[in-house]
Amino acid sequence: MLPNLSVVWVIVLVLVLTVVIDRLLLRPVLDVIRKREEAIESARALAQRSATEAQAAADEFDRKTTAARAEIYREMDAMRKSALARRSEIVAETRAQAEAAVDDAVKRLDADAAEARRRLAEDAQTLGAAAAERILGRRVS
Repeated sequence: MLPNLSVVWVIVLVLVLTVVIDRLLLRPVLDVIRKREEAIESARALAQRSATEAQAAADEFDRKTTAARAEIYREMDAMRKSALARRSEIVAETRAQAEAAVDDAVKRLDADAAEARRRLAEDAQTLGAAAAERILGRRVS
């Protein structure tokens, strides 16, 4: 028995539609999907490379920051030592000036005390002579 002619036409039509759908619809969609997968892989590779570069940059930043801190600490230490040395110099100068002022004051005080003793001795002589004259009622020589 021979198949009905309409069955043959359906089979031919299905084969033609399969070829048309494959060429016009499925291949372009599959090409888009393939290109999208390639773009995703490319983006992942780029992201991975960027992450690696960012990590390297962060490590470099940390290294430079640590070096800069160490340099600042060295400079601060040098400045502190310099300030302490200058302070010691100022203290020594001030101490020398104070000692010179004290020595000068002691010399003036000694001179004033000697002058006061001399005056007291003279005044004692004068007062003693005056007291003796009053007591004796005549001039004492």
